[in-house]
Amino acid sequence: MNFIKYIIVGFVFGVVLTKAEAVSWYRIYEMFQFQSFHMYGIIMTAVATGLIGIQIIKRKQLKDIKGNPIVILDKEKGNARYWIGGTLFGLGWAMVGSCPGPIFILFGSGFWSVGIILLGAIFGTFLYGVIKDNLPH
Repeated sequence: MNFIKYIIVGFVFGVVLTKAEAVSWYRIYEMFQFQSFHMYGIIMTAVATGLIGIQIIKRKQLKDIKGNPIVILDKEKGNARYWIGGTLFGLGWAMVGSCPGPIFILFGSGFWSVGIILLGAIFGTFLYGVIKDNLPH
């Protein structure tokens, strides 16, 4: 029964993304065509919220639910991997019209054709797991 809270949070997150139209293919298309600020506003709000949240966790030395200190390590220096990874992620997002989170929301909403994209995402994750030791990290 401990996993119920995660299902509830996921359900609420899905409803919020759906109501904000963040799972809309049309909104994503507008974003990549630079025709609308809608998705950029959502993304910037998420980045700002994450930035503030991380700073609060670090400065107040907050603990997790079990009382252990939350440790957030600094990222390793490097530029190329972020540009390459971001470009691949963005190209995949542009090609399928959805980032990984909304894939599950769209599938759960009855858009069964997204199942093909979901299978591709699962395969890509598996493929990364197979070749990750040979990649420059």
